[in-house]
Amino acid sequence: MDLKKESILRGRDYISLTDFKPDEFQYLLELAQELKDKQKKGIPHPLLQGKTLAMIFQKASTRTRVSFEVAMYHLGGLGMFLSSSDLQIGRGEPIQDTARVLASYSEGILIRTYSHKEVMTLAEHSKVPVINGLTDDEHPTQALADMLTILEAKGKLQGLKMAYFGDGNNVAVSLIHACALSGMELVLACPEGYRPPAKALAQGEAMKAAGAKITVVDDPKEAAAQADVLYTDVWTSMGQEKESAVRLKALYGYQVNEELLKLAKPDAIVLHCLPAHRGEEITDSIMEGPHSRIFQEAENRMHAHKAILAALL
Repeated sequence: MDLKKESILRGRDYISLTDFKPDEFQYLLELAQELKDKQKKGIPHPLLQGKTLAMIFQKASTRTRVSFEVAMYHLGGLGMFLSSSDLQIGRGEPIQDTARVLASYSEGILIRTYSHKEVMTLAEHSKVPVINGLTDDEHPTQALADMLTILEAKGKLQGLKMAYFGDGNNVAVSLIHACALSGMELVLACPEGYRPPAKALAQGEAMKAAGAKITVVDDPKEAAAQADVLYTDVWTSMGQEKESAVRLKALYGYQVNEELLKLAKPDAIVLHCLPAHRGEEITDSIMEGPHSRIFQEAENRMHAHKAILAALL
């Protein structure tokens, strides 16, 4: 890929994977691979020299913040961290006013927040690209890193089977979208009351590339059978702490452990977007075992984010 060519995504927002076509998603994956290769070989790639990314964080973060800051640094630009306490948003300023001001100072805006509607409003009033670093509804930047990790491990995406276990949350929603775009089979094992939103499943059906198949089941063993990828996430996300005891009880049988792994293909890999609660949704032995690609997946956040930034900005 010639990075000097005009990006097919220049000036676009990255809010939901429903906004992208399979070839556009493939472009981002190829760009992430190329930028990772350059990084590993020590080849400079200051594609965003002199550019600034304003980063609004209303939800705490380790990986999203650090990976985007380092990504901008590697690309020759500046990532500027802004917590809600640093901004007038925290004192009642309308999000549309913040959008207009930050867009006049920077070439892109990243936001990690609770309300998906807030991201949409920010994008509506921003003249520069807006990137969704996570909302309660979706986590599209994570999904790109996930697909990059699977592609590195398996050499392809189309035709593979991913099994997801636990809460049908924002991560699960973006995996539905990503698997649909990539032609993968996704089986989500979720108990009643914790299934992904019907809207997300309908979106996945509408987006499906060749080979894609999306189903929801109750039985985690059914989902794990002959899977190429096992994926899980925390059972209690930020803002749900009061529900923790109820969630632990409901999701108890959906832990990714040795018994579940034995049902998957012998060369299956295990993913988790982190942070992990070892002993709850995943065992320590699986986290540290030979099938785990969890920390490679975490590193790939940076490379995936570089691709998003380079393509949009």
